[in-house]
Amino acid sequence: MYKKFLGNKEFYKGVLAIAFPIMIQNGISNFVNLLDNIMIGRIGTEQMSGVSIVNQLLFVFILCLFGTVSGAGILGAQYYGQKNMKGVRDVLRIKLVFSIMIMIFAFIIFMTFDTNLISLYLHEGSQAGDLEATLLYGKEYLKIMMIGLPPMAVEMSYSSTLRESGETKVPMRASVIAVFVNLILNYILIFGKLGFPALGVAGAAIATVISRYIQAAYVIIWSHANIKSNPYMEGVYKHFHISWNMFAKVFLLALPLMLNETLWSAGTAAVNTCYSYRGLAVVAAINIQQTIYNIFNIMFIAMGDAIAILVGQQLGAGNIEKAKQTATRIIVMAVFFALSGGLMMLCVSNIFPRAYNTTDEVKQLAGSLIRIIVCFTPVHGFLHAVYFSIRSGGKTFVTFLFDSVYLWIIAFPFAYVLAHYTNVDIRHMFIYCQSIDLIKVAVGFFIYRSGIWARNITEI
Repeated sequence: MYKKFLGNKEFYKGVLAIAFPIMIQNGISNFVNLLDNIMIGRIGTEQMSGVSIVNQLLFVFILCLFGTVSGAGILGAQYYGQKNMKGVRDVLRIKLVFSIMIMIFAFIIFMTFDTNLISLYLHEGSQAGDLEATLLYGKEYLKIMMIGLPPMAVEMSYSSTLRESGETKVPMRASVIAVFVNLILNYILIFGKLGFPALGVAGAAIATVISRYIQAAYVIIWSHANIKSNPYMEGVYKHFHISWNMFAKVFLLALPLMLNETLWSAGTAAVNTCYSYRGLAVVAAINIQQTIYNIFNIMFIAMGDAIAILVGQQLGAGNIEKAKQTATRIIVMAVFFALSGGLMMLCVSNIFPRAYNTTDEVKQLAGSLIRIIVCFTPVHGFLHAVYFSIRSGGKTFVTFLFDSVYLWIIAFPFAYVLAHYTNVDIRHMFIYCQSIDLIKVAVGFFIYRSGIWARNITEI
């Protein structure tokens, strides 16, 4: 029985060969984001909250991009498993077209509705923070961050294709270079070191934008300079033509996933606006909690990428039973890593909030939220791995129902009612909103156990 859930040494080596570079990339990236967050948090509560709010808005754009390239990448991974390089090349072209369209749309939305979007998070209800100052800092940060959207769109298309072909080290190296550039520039520009003026939140935004251009340049240049390793890159911009059948196939796969990631991230942002009705201190505390959570969830997050690559390639090669077995074993790994990360997070729950130059109210609240989220990390690990398993077989409409429809139909209304029609303390509200995900666990288990997701979509 244990063989169904546990692999041998070679299996774990294969999974970690893919997942470990992604863990390193995400770990370094999140650690530097942590240091950035602390740097901004050293300036003040309003600056930290303004940046946090904008990053939640940008999170919607990033996940919209992620959903688009990942949806297309389901087919790309299976084509690579068949060694069909023309198919992989066409999928990359479609990713680039979709990504640029999404970027243009994001520009229009952020330029037109910046004040309205940031104001959704600004409510009285705590002793901490100046709402008007938070709005001004947020708008200043957003205007500069928008300059970094183009390289992000292109780089994500390239990096996802590299990962689908098993090349995870190049995106990792690009990310490592970018985050260290970002860290150094943040220190110089936020606090005004080496003769530069102290630019505060504007300095943080400038540093991030520069690092994103460097990251994109590294990935693009390497991809085109190593055609032998990436044969699908040959002639990718020559006679830039995509057949209607291919476009339609990718579109039908990518659209549900793009909508899912967009609506899920927007729904997550909407739930956070419900939390924000308890005051600006909650916005700051949620930011601290999410920052430390991102550090310790890198292990189970990487398991999703491992499923997308390994299971996707096995399904494309027609090894359906092997793909199911691989997915099951990686799900077990994801839950184990999530539990391990949660226990480590618990150990620093009292210490970490003290690094911020904010009020005692915010620090105490942040510590409580960290301890609460620890209890739900195994749930998050399971749901993340099941989501990627279902998605690997192209069941993007099912994942759409499972993820974002659930969030908007059940989770958000629940949080909205608690925020607007009760006086429940934010700590209890946070527990209730996390607990409702147990419904999703039951649904996810049923869908996964049915096996309807395991199919070779290249033959459809």
